[in-house]
Amino acid sequence: AQPEEPPLALAPAPAEPEPEPEARPAPAEFAAVAEVQPIHFDFDRADIRPADAAILDANVEWLKTNAETLVLIEGHADERGTNEYNLALGERRAAAARDYLVARGVDAERISIVSFGEERPACAEPTDDCWAENRRAVFLIKLR
Repeated sequence: AQPEEPPLALAPAPAEPEPEPEARPAPAEFAAVAEVQPIHFDFDRADIRPADAAILDANVEWLKTNAETLVLIEGHADERGTNEYNLALGERRAAAARDYLVARGVDAERISIVSFGEERPACAEPTDDCWAENRRAVFLIKLR
């Protein structure tokens, strides 16, 4: 008697290629809309203040109603501090705003953040009022 030959092994089907991740739109593709307002921060802080939480709540409602949009959150700082520190602070501010939106039901996949630190001031005078205006998170919108 001859020994049985093992069954032929079939080669596994080639795996489907992974879909390419969707490229994030460039910041230049986003624009301000009047319905989505910026928020501001205290000196050297990235905490959401109660008055700014109300602004964010309105932004959340607009974003939920306009689900076909993407949002870019720009974090900004005033001119005090080093460039590196202000870029990191701007990032924390944008992230705090993003986290607030996500916690209230805005899909995180719709949101990108960027920090400009002190590079794009809204006001150029070295005064407390001007610095307060520069400590902000700005929301820019793009249709998908």
